[in-house]
Amino acid sequence: MTEDFLYFLWQFQQFDKTDLKTTTNEALQVLAIGRQNHDAGPDFSQSRLLIGGVEWAGNVEMHIKASDWHLHQHTHNRAYDSVILHVVWQNDQPIARPDGSLLPTLELKPLTDSVMFDQFKNLIESPKTILCQSQFDDVPAIHKLSMLDRALMQRLERKAEIVHELLARNNNDWEETAYQLLANNFGFKINAEPMLRLAQNLPLKILQKHRDNSTQIEAALFGQSGLLEQIETNDEYTNTLRREYAFLDSKYGLKTNQLAAHEWKYMRLRPANFPTVRLAQLAALVQHHPSLFSLFINVQSPDSLFRLLKTKQSEYWRGHYQLGKAAAGQVPVLGQSSIENIVINTVVPLLVAYSQHRDNRDMLDKALNLLENLPAEHNNITDQWQSLGLQVKTAADSQATIELYNNFCTHKRCLNCGIGTAIVRQKTKV
Repeated sequence: MTEDFLYFLWQFQQFDKTDLKTTTNEALQVLAIGRQNHDAGPDFSQSRLLIGGVEWAGNVEMHIKASDWHLHQHTHNRAYDSVILHVVWQNDQPIARPDGSLLPTLELKPLTDSVMFDQFKNLIESPKTILCQSQFDDVPAIHKLSMLDRALMQRLERKAEIVHELLARNNNDWEETAYQLLANNFGFKINAEPMLRLAQNLPLKILQKHRDNSTQIEAALFGQSGLLEQIETNDEYTNTLRREYAFLDSKYGLKTNQLAAHEWKYMRLRPANFPTVRLAQLAALVQHHPSLFSLFINVQSPDSLFRLLKTKQSEYWRGHYQLGKAAAGQVPVLGQSSIENIVINTVVPLLVAYSQHRDNRDMLDKALNLLENLPAEHNNITDQWQSLGLQVKTAADSQATIELYNNFCTHKRCLNCGIGTAIVRQKTKV
């Protein structure tokens, strides 16, 4: 038993309401369930009830056992003075208000269909990674599609929140925010954190002052990354970067915020994803596009963005994966899958955040259109959903299924999921 199950029962009124009474035998009628509260305080607010013929408006609090009221120390918390009904699974003791009057209580265990409770138990106790796997086929398509739409929007809003956090740190500078978001994405998870700090410690404004000199942009990025300190090589290119970085450091005081070489990870990375290659590609994008923010915001289609982002890194980095070590063959430029990743994880969140900032629905529609016109990502999560017969064709589909898996399935939040609630409500008498 979990409190989530109680929230579910109350929200959907999935209990026997025939001749409904409180534990003290007062007639009870639910006029409005209220709104679930996800912050501190009572579980549902703005509820309206008829108790003993008297209409009450206020909050509803829920516990598995009535005695949990004391366990959670609500007795002396003034935030709970406005509770008009205590909803419990088991009424193991009466609860009194500070003035000594009994708190009206509704016990749900005797009123709940045992089939529904069994459905709930079977679901959350499933050993499968997708808990509803064995019942997934039985869920009507409308519930699946509705939940995927909800999961996609939740994912976009969560990613947009990261953009807003960066924007606040950057004093509402959208250019710096777009640059930092892109840099973070160029880290491709394993090096995302040092790549973001590098961008935060090396402002775009500095790089833009040297856009006419690709060597200086590369010197700033590689020098600030700390990688020039680690390499013991005397090849001409590396020595040039060192000299240029020393000049830039004397001008801007960069070394104060320099990263350490050991912060960068290479293990389990294909050479094309080495941070050195990604830094060179980032340098090329910064040099070729005076405004990354405008580039991303004004995108018309994935194809147009692909053409603009298909920028080659400098000649040295087309023949090297690491400083001072020539590659056996040609180093690939930014590929199709990498650009798709940038669109999904940089451009789309930026568009969603900007749409919220400007209250501009067109920007959100543009973000959704980009996702719907990109192929789906392929990974272990999307493979699992496809094995259940779910069609994952576009990036919108894959982003939704990833969100559903990571934030609902793995946390057993089945009763917060439209698919899970559909399963629990099947074949019940209520």
